[in-house]
Amino acid sequence: MSAAIEIHPLRTDDDRSTFSCGQPDLDRFFQHYAGQNQFKLHLAVTYVAAAESHILGFATVAASSLERNRLPSARLQRRLPGYPLPVLRLARLGVDTRAQGSRVGRALLRHVLGLALDQRDHLGCVGVVTDAKPDAIAFYEPFGFVPLKGVREGALHGDPTPMFLTISTISEAVAK
Repeated sequence: MSAAIEIHPLRTDDDRSTFSCGQPDLDRFFQHYAGQNQFKLHLAVTYVAAAESHILGFATVAASSLERNRLPSARLQRRLPGYPLPVLRLARLGVDTRAQGSRVGRALLRHVLGLALDQRDHLGCVGVVTDAKPDAIAFYEPFGFVPLKGVREGALHGDPTPMFLTISTISEAVAK
């Protein structure tokens, strides 16, 4: 990648038609539904990583909540209240096949973690939840994401595994 990467919220005039990450369901979401979810339904916001107006990757985030008993840490379960806990959900993340291996996914994830810190400071947030496809688990684990407890997803081959990263882990990583 020779051009600088800019990460910004999806714009109505961003050309998504040639994007392909090699996952048909992610491509279909990005090309056909990301804009509708953001601009019309206000369900989520999609951020794009672009260089010279070419979209290299995207990450879609939404506010969400998590039940305390689903947390992977007994210590957190004891510390936090018994009502739904605010989290930032990383709903989708995809990198164009032409940009894979160039750290675009990593840049998008860092951007999302920064959004979680902003949410913590302005609205409340105990962490980030993502539904990792089997081949993406290895991408998330080095950042500290761990599988959530008591989850039935992931039991079948190809089903996503819900994973969680605490806001304190994010905050400590940013402070380094």
